[in-house]
Amino acid sequence: MAQVSYSGTGRRKNSVARVRLVPGTGKITMNGKDVHDYLPYEHLILDMTQPFGMTETTGQYDVLVNVNGGGYTGQAGATRHGIARALLTVDPDFRGALKRGGMLTRDPRMKERKKPGLKKARKASQFSKR
Repeated sequence: MAQVSYSGTGRRKNSVARVRLVPGTGKITMNGKDVHDYLPYEHLILDMTQPFGMTETTGQYDVLVNVNGGGYTGQAGATRHGIARALLTVDPDFRGALKRGGMLTRDPRMKERKKPGLKKARKASQFSKR
């Protein structure tokens, strides 16, 4: 018998996460590593698993994530978005709870581009009167 899996794609900043939910015990694997080995901060892992708390499905699914681009925070945010989208394919009735928690909204904030003549997007060199 083929194993049932639910998938969702999440994005944040420059990160893209392809998430698969497989019925299991709640184990999270990111890019082939355990989540505690992959992400250095516990608060990112707690943030990432919020959709399970909102839908009361904690510990019911194993999460397999392929994520690339960005840093730790962006990757954790993209994974959270992907988990929320995958949970929608599990049960469309979860939409209300996830929507109220803001889990389905893609965070549109991106790094601002560098402007010519400046050191960064807005940082200019120090003003010199003489």
